[in-house]
Amino acid sequence: MRIVISGGGTGGHIYPAIAFIKNVMAKDPTTEVLYIGTENGLESNIVPRNHIPFETIEITGFKRKLSFDNVKTIIRFLKGVSRSKKILKKFNPDIVIGTGGYVCGPVVYAAHQLKIPSIIHEQNSIPGLTNKFLSKYVTKIAISFEEAKEYFPKEKVVMTGNPRATEVLGNDGIKGKQSVGLSLTKKTVLIFGGSRGARPINEAVLSILDDFANRDYQILYITGEVHFEAVKKEVERAGNPNNVVIVPFLHNMPEVLAGVDLIVSRAGATSIAEFTSLGIPSILIPSPYVTNNHQEKNARSLERNEAAIVILEKDLVGGKLLHAIDEILFDQNKLQTMHLNAKKIGIQNASDRLYQLCLDAIKNKK
Repeated sequence: MRIVISGGGTGGHIYPAIAFIKNVMAKDPTTEVLYIGTENGLESNIVPRNHIPFETIEITGFKRKLSFDNVKTIIRFLKGVSRSKKILKKFNPDIVIGTGGYVCGPVVYAAHQLKIPSIIHEQNSIPGLTNKFLSKYVTKIAISFEEAKEYFPKEKVVMTGNPRATEVLGNDGIKGKQSVGLSLTKKTVLIFGGSRGARPINEAVLSILDDFANRDYQILYITGEVHFEAVKKEVERAGNPNNVVIVPFLHNMPEVLAGVDLIVSRAGATSIAEFTSLGIPSILIPSPYVTNNHQEKNARSLERNEAAIVILEKDLVGGKLLHAIDEILFDQNKLQTMHLNAKKIGIQNASDRLYQLCLDAIKNKK
């Protein structure tokens, strides 16, 4: 099989694509893959680092307001379609997959014009502009949240889940805990706000360090590189509680996740896919700065299924966060119920489902 994948802008579009590629290559090493992104996007570093062949096109996103820049974007889109056609004709893929971000717009649309089967993968509960546009032209639409169905043609939609969930399965939680100096016997709370951290979460956590010191659970606190030094000083002022471990970033997140009992985090689609596949209960603090407020919609989906507690950023204070953590960890029945509910939501074979969708789309074309 020959596959072209396109997606970029954020890790939420790129990492599911890479997870899928790794899964496909493990199944069939003869598969040939080409990734199309932008030269300046995050994907231009991440994809080649994973030894995946990479081509670029030039494209920018649409402004949501009326703007002359949108005229330039349309011109770039048409040029991007032309460039994508040349790349696709040369590579001759059996299928083209778009995982989101404006870069996949010209690529997937070019596939439609060349009559190549195509799939878009939507990670969030509310789709972005690009996937809404492409939904008219693709063969199938893979979704990760049931709530996304209403935005797409029903006959094209298939629930696959997020391929990133596959990567966190089968890891050694004991090894993960040991790697960051955590106790193997205490319940563990992982707190993080994304790769760059989140100031409101950091402030709430710092305000309750003294309270954490008196709890019999332990905290693994990922500050983000930007905030690490400032947070480290505050932790030192609090006497370096021996049940609080702080790190700027984790390179072995799947391993560590396998040993965690509770997560406090933003509500990005990729993160949710990872910890629901493991059945980890969560306290979600959605970022209010994302398009269409999609993180809150993601979080509310888990809350409705009693797999998460949601605290909006505007309501976030240390005392409220501490109460929510205590409420879950001090009630074994609640912890177990949330674990089972999260597990029900999590789709552990997402990559396999997406792979089967590809095979079906190719077969039906033939």
